[in-house]
Amino acid sequence: MARTDRASRVIAAPPTTVYAALLDRAAVEAWLPPQGMRGRIAQWDPRPGGGFRMVLTHLDATGSPGKTSDATDVVEVGFAALEPPGGVVQRAVFEADDPAYAGTMTMTWQLAAVGAGTEVTVTATDVPPGIDPAVHEAGIASSLANLAAYLEAADRRG
Repeated sequence: MARTDRASRVIAAPPTTVYAALLDRAAVEAWLPPQGMRGRIAQWDPRPGGGFRMVLTHLDATGSPGKTSDATDVVEVGFAALEPPGGVVQRAVFEADDPAYAGTMTMTWQLAAVGAGTEVTVTATDVPPGIDPAVHEAGIASSLANLAAYLEAADRRG
């Protein structure tokens, strides 16, 4: 059965600023890796039909091994739709030998103006069964917290 995981957060930045951070290579490399990981983008093509390849490295792989190797998750992400400033739809495929991580997961980043900020809702559909639901939702929430911190720091640097 297909699974859906979701998380949302209000970020103190307008939708156009948040949208730009979803399509900027340096920004994505900085904020997307959840707590306990670092990321490196190996390829970048921010257009519909384009995408990126990201190597995520677990800072401590004990108890949470990677999908691609003991310490890494490699993911190919395609941009299925870019809807400025309303959101981005991505299709993510993990490199993994374990069939529990096989398949294409759709990540929808929906942006909605709220007051002086933006509510960012991330909905992951067709999540591979090998990804623990609680860990995945915590990871999405962590990436959203990183995005908020990244944009708020950029606003302070202004």
